[in-house]
Amino acid sequence: MKKFLCIFSVFVLAAGFVFMNCSNEKSQPVTVQTHTISVGGSTSVTPLMELFQADYEQSHGSVKITVSGTGSGDGITGTDNGTYEIGMSSRELTPAEIGKGLEPHIVAIDGIAVIMNNSSPVSGLTMAQIKDIYTGTITQWQQLGAAANGKTGGIAVISREPGSGTRGAFQELVGFKDGELVSNAIIFDGTGAIKSAVAGNTEAIGYISLGSVDNTAKAVSVDGVAATKENVKGGTYKIARPFILITKKGAAIHPATQAFLDWTMDAGQTIVEKSWISIK
Repeated sequence: MKKFLCIFSVFVLAAGFVFMNCSNEKSQPVTVQTHTISVGGSTSVTPLMELFQADYEQSHGSVKITVSGTGSGDGITGTDNGTYEIGMSSRELTPAEIGKGLEPHIVAIDGIAVIMNNSSPVSGLTMAQIKDIYTGTITQWQQLGAAANGKTGGIAVISREPGSGTRGAFQELVGFKDGELVSNAIIFDGTGAIKSAVAGNTEAIGYISLGSVDNTAKAVSVDGVAATKENVKGGTYKIARPFILITKKGAAIHPATQAFLDWTMDAGQTIVEKSWISIK
């Protein structure tokens, strides 16, 4: 009997050890593989990307997205040299850039708004007048005639830095080149800086992404057409360009990055529609 009890006790202890071991194994936390997607480039695309980031990270806990608003030029070169998995550009890629293996993905269409100080009586300009202001043919508000609405004095021309996608698109659409920009133009980096400069200067004229217009400055009409999302979509507001995400052909792209990119072109378009034009 004692021998039986001894054997039984050993059996119970062994079973308990196995049970405890299994329980411990089951209680171990499951490690979820995380991935950080590096995104950088256009400051005009950045507000949209930050909305993408917030929404996507909320529903995809294993994915983190870093967003750097450094300008379209940096987004293009950074994608080429591997700094970013996804670049952002607010201008079309050149044939040379595409020839390097860069692949553009249009994620939205955006207008470029010509903005002025809220106190300015000027409410609209023609495309020709905008070109003349930015190339120095028109330097005084009164030279605009009726469009000046009584405003006089010198015009403070504000533009973006060289390499800016917004600057490149604006100049191309309005019809002048870098060398033709008026020599005394005040240059700022980034959309926020342009908005602040115009908001603080009653003589200023600038341009920013239509999706970034707020109550700090007003967008004026161009050729009699208001700068609205609906008019960009309808094709009547002519100063418009694509927002582009860039990847590099041949470079290994993480599955999580590809899934995010696919999402921006599909479910993410509901976010685009809030302030920009959806590609759908």
